[in-house]
Amino acid sequence: MRDDITLGPGKEFDLVRALEERWGDAAHGIGDDAALIDVPAGHQLVVSADSAVDGVHFRRDWLTPREIGWRVAAAALSDLAAMAADPLAMLVSLSIPDAWLGDILDLADGLADAARATAAHIVGGDLTGARELCIAITVLGAAVNPLRRNGARPGDLLYVTGRFGGPLAAFTAWQGGGRPSPADRDRVAHPVPRMRESRWLAERGAHAAIDVSDGLLSDAAHIAAASHVRLAIALDHLPTLGGLSPDTAARSGDEYELLVASPRDIDTAGFERRFELPLTAIGRVEAGDADVVATLHGARVAPGGGFDHFS
Repeated sequence: MRDDITLGPGKEFDLVRALEERWGDAAHGIGDDAALIDVPAGHQLVVSADSAVDGVHFRRDWLTPREIGWRVAAAALSDLAAMAADPLAMLVSLSIPDAWLGDILDLADGLADAARATAAHIVGGDLTGARELCIAITVLGAAVNPLRRNGARPGDLLYVTGRFGGPLAAFTAWQGGGRPSPADRDRVAHPVPRMRESRWLAERGAHAAIDVSDGLLSDAAHIAAASHVRLAIALDHLPTLGGLSPDTAARSGDEYELLVASPRDIDTAGFERRFELPLTAIGRVEAGDADVVATLHGARVAPGGGFDHFS
């Protein structure tokens, strides 16, 4: 059976044809009313949806259209990474204002870059006109033993991947009328979903995880609530970027690093050799009320911070 579908006439389908041509091997099976996805035997289907709105999640004067496409797709794929899932496919829905029509194919290039980098082919979606650009991504993956937020147990060790604070430093520079450093800007423009890293960690005993999108302390609270445990975090050990203090870096959103809980020691040196990325022990899971107790130089720091859509 042919995998490609001949599309009908009309401006909407002209744009779909232009997107298909632009995406090339990053997309397949577009044209039916719904996509067909094969899930490997013995795996669970893992599905997540994410959306980004112009002026809320990105700004055109800060990032190029291609960088915006990558960033939005990577943020969605990071949810699969948090659950140690292998990516299968992406659905892309674009609500496009007239002012964005000239840049939409460049944005599509960024989506394709992320699809190729993770083998998450674009298999469909939706197009509509709008007053503001909105990019909605549904990602599908498969996992044998998915990591979940409710898997943390008293006695577990807590680890984070990567270094924190770059996105907050970049946003602070932009909002102050300045220019962020190249390293800080790259953390916003090109976040990397930790797909391979999460599977490596799961294979070595990690049994709970979350991706840090709203700030380390805020997202740690989700594990604490789901697992009914207390997370004790020593911010003295948190690796940072952007010249920020660990307390400030722990409130930086848009990191897309992983916070994981493991019942046994994980080979941090082996992780760094394998992925050229630090893996750092920052605390422990304790019995107690669902809470996050973070300390810096022995003193407790205020909880929370980070990004809240409805604050």
